[in-house]
Amino acid sequence: MKKFNFKFYHWEKTTPDAPFLRQPFGDKWEVYTWKEAGEMARKVATGLHSLGFPPKSHIGLVSKNCREWVIADLAIMMAGYVSVPFYPTLKADSVGQLIEAGDVKALFAGKLDDWEGMKDGVPEGMPVIRFPHYKGCSEIKEGTDWYEFMDQFEPMEGETTAELDDIWTIVFTSGTTGTPKGVVLTYGALQSTEQVIEDNNHLQVSLEGDNQFFSFLPLNHIAERVVVENTCFKYGGIISFAESLETFAKNLQETQPSLFFAVPRIWTKFQLGVLAKMPQKRLNLLLSLPIISGIVKKKLKAGLGMTNVRGCLTGAASIPESTKNWFRRLDIPIAEGYGMTENCALCSCLEAKDILPGSVGKALPGATIKIHPETKEILMKAPYVMRGYYKDAEKTAETIQDGWLHTGDQGRLDENGNLFITGRVKDTFKTAKGKFIAPAPIEWHFAQDADIEQICILGLGCPQPVALVVPSEIGMAKPKETLKEGLQSTLQQVNKQLPNYQKVSTIIVAKDAWSIENGFLTPTLKVKRNVLGQRYKDLLMSWHEDQEAVLWE
Repeated sequence: MKKFNFKFYHWEKTTPDAPFLRQPFGDKWEVYTWKEAGEMARKVATGLHSLGFPPKSHIGLVSKNCREWVIADLAIMMAGYVSVPFYPTLKADSVGQLIEAGDVKALFAGKLDDWEGMKDGVPEGMPVIRFPHYKGCSEIKEGTDWYEFMDQFEPMEGETTAELDDIWTIVFTSGTTGTPKGVVLTYGALQSTEQVIEDNNHLQVSLEGDNQFFSFLPLNHIAERVVVENTCFKYGGIISFAESLETFAKNLQETQPSLFFAVPRIWTKFQLGVLAKMPQKRLNLLLSLPIISGIVKKKLKAGLGMTNVRGCLTGAASIPESTKNWFRRLDIPIAEGYGMTENCALCSCLEAKDILPGSVGKALPGATIKIHPETKEILMKAPYVMRGYYKDAEKTAETIQDGWLHTGDQGRLDENGNLFITGRVKDTFKTAKGKFIAPAPIEWHFAQDADIEQICILGLGCPQPVALVVPSEIGMAKPKETLKEGLQSTLQQVNKQLPNYQKVSTIIVAKDAWSIENGFLTPTLKVKRNVLGQRYKDLLMSWHEDQEAVLWE
């Protein structure tokens, strides 16, 4: 059997004193070298073996991104176990369900906001290894301290590695609908992702180790794990972390990464942050002046942490073309990737230099894409597709048919092989007029309005769709009547571009912003359309029938 080429050992051996993990503490950054991180991981791996679990046992990991997360992940791999990472925002009942569903034997627990609300989900007697305490986070008293655990053991020797057919990780999907499913990914799937960089390298990753990564999207999500963590393991470089939400901008500025990966909501927040200080009209004027333009771009890029960036990437949800165009004017072109947990977040990519509105580009190296002739569902094959869902043969058989992964997204391919996503199979709803509505393409039309931060098109059973929106800080700062007039104007402009059956009848301004905490966003900041639909289903018709075009919840 072929072995997994675990390149971490290469960097540990050839660049032992080079910085690898950077963790901020106020104005100070603490740095672990490749050798130091490797020695810690080797000690933890020995410690895991001391717990007496059989080979390939499942080890849980729950924490916000930090250096210990990466070291624990390394240790699990070195020890020959399977990592089962969880979102750090879960509550006790969810943690308990996933620990049971994932057959987890021990748990690393660390940088968390609400351990008190989580800990009752951990079975009594389960070994817990707690990361060092981070200021502003929950204090974990259960289990064994990270350093105490580690310092009991000698570092594991040699370069142990797995076979390609062995399970690398089980990732439970965040799920915009339904119960999370455990996606089983092998080392072979992980290793095959390298061809995306080595054959294409949209993100200009240095194969010689000259890479700066900034890790802030949840590391338990497959995209961050593959794009940031594993890319650094494979090709070398430095991973820096954010201390907190409050210090995020400062930490990013101090890192100035060479690769930056963010979901669309983050890019929108960056844009709105700039516009809050410099209105669009003034920015347009400054960017039109030859010499001033260069100075302004340089200053804005430094402020955003993008001075040294070679590759920018967005994914997890669709990004409006207007947002990409706005950043392109600042010389920050953004590549758009499309994928899901079930294919290691890799399916297609639209290069940053390409302008093709609505497209997520061509199939990545190793991937084949086709469209189901009847349902228009996007189907794909690739060596980095999952083995299946853990202990769920029925759901696996539904999702992988004749070797094709059924993505759940609808789309089309143009004559050049570019993929266009037209909506989610489950998001499409029928109006009272019997017309099917795909919400996402309508939502994209509203993206140019800086007063809108979040939007969700609803309308099951209504004659016309309605738009539920959350204002941005810019919008919230305006008098209510001014905001209303602006939203009315946007609604008129959008409806001019839509066929009659898609025209939005009413905009409803939501009372509260949607967040992970109130259950309206997934941990990757995607709107839970089904949750919003369920909450407001009894109000949709009255909103539609109201004479006002803009209403407040």
